[in-house]
Amino acid sequence: MDVPEVIPIRYEPDYRTDTIGHWQGGQFLASVTAAFPEKWSGDDWPAHKRWHAILHRFDHAGRHLDSRIEFTGTTADGEQAAIDAAGRILDAWLDALPDRQYRDIAIAPFAVHREGCLFGLVVEHDEDDGEVEVRAELYPDNLGFYAPWDGEYDT
Repeated sequence: MDVPEVIPIRYEPDYRTDTIGHWQGGQFLASVTAAFPEKWSGDDWPAHKRWHAILHRFDHAGRHLDSRIEFTGTTADGEQAAIDAAGRILDAWLDALPDRQYRDIAIAPFAVHREGCLFGLVVEHDEDDGEVEVRAELYPDNLGFYAPWDGEYDT
């Protein structure tokens, strides 16, 4: 099955997609999450696990408009303090979205690179025993969306 032009993402209160929805200017996808640099070797993970507040905005058709990404600290610096700081920033950004409503969204794939980290919804193809599996992976949240493209995801 082909990847649709816009990928549905289901709103789930109190879970991984509880900060997505619509606003006056279109749609949004937001989170507090950690990212590792793309070229990270796997050494000293607490120093490389970077916490961020993230707000991606899309037009009404689901095309990426812009992204706000703010680094708040590493796990080595104090994970809970970094998470709390990112949460305060994200709350302020979400409060500033006019006519914000939390609900399902449908967005086109996109990618943003900041400070060596990948943020976005990226279409990927994996081959296993001769069969190709297609998915859209949300980075750095590690949520995978698959056919039948109904908004459900795997972690």
